[in-house]
Formats: sequence, structure tokens, C-alpha cells
Amino acid sequence: IQNEGQEEQEDKPVHGVCQGFIQQNRGAFTIGCSQLFVQAFILDALELTGPLGPVQNLLDDILNALPRILTAIVIGVAGWLIARVVRGIVTNLLAATGADQLGARMGLQRETGSMSLSGIVGTVVYVLVLIPTAIAALNALEIDAISDPAIAMLEIVLEKIPQIITAIIVLGVFYYIGRFVSELVVSVLTSIGFNNVFNWIGVPEMYNVTATGTADATPSESPIGQPPPPPPSAAAGTVTTPPTPPRKRTPSEIVGAAAWVAIVLFGTVAATEILAFDQLTVIVQAILRVSARVLSGVVVFGIGLYLANLAFSLIHSSGSRQANILAQAARIAIIALVGAMALQQMGVATSIVNLAFGLLFGAIAVAIALAFGLGGRDVAAEQLREWLASFKQ
Repeated sequence: IQNEGQEEQEDKPVHGVCQGFIQQNRGAFTIGCSQLFVQAFILDALELTGPLGPVQNLLDDILNALPRILTAIVIGVAGWLIARVVRGIVTNLLAATGADQLGARMGLQRETGSMSLSGIVGTVVYVLVLIPTAIAALNALEIDAISDPAIAMLEIVLEKIPQIITAIIVLGVFYYIGRFVSELVVSVLTSIGFNNVFNWIGVPEMYNVTATGTADATPSESPIGQPPPPPPSAAAGTVTTPPTPPRKRTPSEIVGAAAWVAIVLFGTVAATEILAFDQLTVIVQAILRVSARVLSGVVVFGIGLYLANLAFSLIHSSGSRQANILAQAARIAIIALVGAMALQQMGVATSIVNLAFGLLFGAIAVAIALAFGLGGRDVAAEQLREWLASFKQ
């Protein structure tokens, strides 16, 4: 019972707590005000001007401030009531038009503990009505020490709210554009057979790896060729279903997800520019530039792998005596070339890549020159002898 009482006390609304505080202390407040006025009349009747001066000044200040306080209270209560009515109208109108179904697609469901879309919009409208009300109430008080900083802060918030709403709308628009483009890209790439891209570049085993990074195994056998033992908790005679393997992502889905992320990042840049967050805008733009470089490097390397395997197939199918060695050499050379090009495109240690690539080709050229020079010196000596003999004649 005590715990239930504590929970009810914690769940009590704020206005209920304020109402209880006023009811408990209104008697003392009334007695204090009455005594203050009675003391002023008594001192005035006794013509005690010395003690009467401070009391009279206090009463004058209270009486002068009382209309402003009452005006501020009336403005605050009226604005609060209007805000509640407007929130209810907006919430019910959006709920009737089916906005909550749209919010459920975005993950805003009451079953999960989050507010519905209509409730969120209603709360935003409620705050938008309360902010001008608070500014008007503070202006009615005419207390500069309190009202000036509070009004300045509320005006800044009120000026930023349209920018925040615009940024949220921009992000939402780019989010749905990204989803549409992602689905379109996945559909188009799947229709043209892009899911076989790993077979095209010669690495088909990459497609057979699941999302957890482990290769698919035969479900009826363990890796050592024996059936997997039943779990210890399984009772005799019960049928246990194997766990569902993780779903694979096709190359088309990967490209579609990358397109969606890129569009959302562009929307983030636009939103940060609207909010005038210059540093955040610079960070997101840097992420976009780095992502573009990495993506272009991956594309270059993929094209290089395709060309390397194509050259290997053409040379190997020629049927010559050294076809296998020449095909492997051509594949390695092309992969090394496109690997250096991809790293340079990504901007990863550009000077080091250029130096290493130049040294590698220089070493290959020197090795070829030495091989031809040392292997053909007998032929060169014979040719020199013939030239000398012809000169002597």
C-alpha cells in the first residue's frame, strides 16, 4: 500500500502539486497580508510616521505591482488554456487523417513506449503557443532584471524553431528520396544481373560468405563430417529446429544501401546549413569527400580485377607452352597496377604508393635488362667479331 501511494505521488501532475501547495499555505498568506494592512492603519492612527514609512512604501509597491502580477497570471493562464486546446485539435486532426500510420512506418509506435507522430506534432504546437505567452506574461510584469534575460532567451528559441522545423522537413524528404532511390537501384541492378558481380571479377567465394563472416556449411553435417550433437537441454524424442541462418545481402542491396546513405548525408549537409552549424557542415562534407574517394577506389580495383581475370583467361586459352606462367604474370601485373591506382584514387599515402610502384617497375626493367644482357653475351660477342672482321677487310 505504501509503494502504491508513493507511485501515485510520483505520477501526480505538476498542476496538482501546485494546487496542493496553494491550499496548504493560503491561510498563512491571507493572515500575513491582513496583519500588514492592519499594522499600517494602526501606525497611521497613532501618527507614528517613523515606523509607518517603510510599511507604507512596502504596501505601495505591492499595490502597484499587483495589477501587473494579475495581468501576467491572466495572460499565462489564457495562453496555457489556448495551447492545450490547440494541441488537442492538432493531435486529433492528425490522428484522424492517418498520420499515426505514417509514424508507425518510421518506428513511432505507442506499443514500444514512444509517442505517436500526432502526439509529437501536438506537443510542438503546444510549445510554440506557450513561448509567445511566456514572453507576453514577462513583459506584463515589467521586472527588467527577470524579464529581459528570459525574453531574450525565448526570442532566440522562437527564431530558431522555424529553422529546426525546416531542417527536420529537409531530412525527412531526403530520407524518403533515399529510400525510393535505393529500391530503384536495387531493382535495376538485380534485373541486369549485377548480383553476379563477384563471379565477373573472379572472386565467387565472397558471395557465399554470410553476414557473420562464416562460410555456408552443409546443414546436415558438422565441419568434420559428423552430425552435430543435440543440445544438452533437448529431451529425448523431441525435434529441434536448427537456427535460421543470417540473411545474405546481395551486391545490389549493398549498392542500394550505399546510395541511401549518400542521399541522407547530402540531406544532412543541407540541414546543417539551414541551422547555420558551420563546423558540422564541414565535417559532413569531409565525410562525403572521403566516401567518394573510397568508392571510386573500390570501383577502379573491381574493374582491374575483371581485366586481370579476362587477360588470364585469354592468355591461358591460347594453348602455348608457357601460357599458364604468362597468364599468372599478366594477372599479377594488372592487379598490382590497379591496386596502386585504387590507393592513389583513395588518397592513401599517395607519395609512398608512387615511390613503391616506380621502384617496382624499375627493378623489373633492370632484371629484364640483366637477363637479356647476361643471356645474350655470346651472341653479342659473335656479332662484334663479325663487325671487326668486316672493318679489317
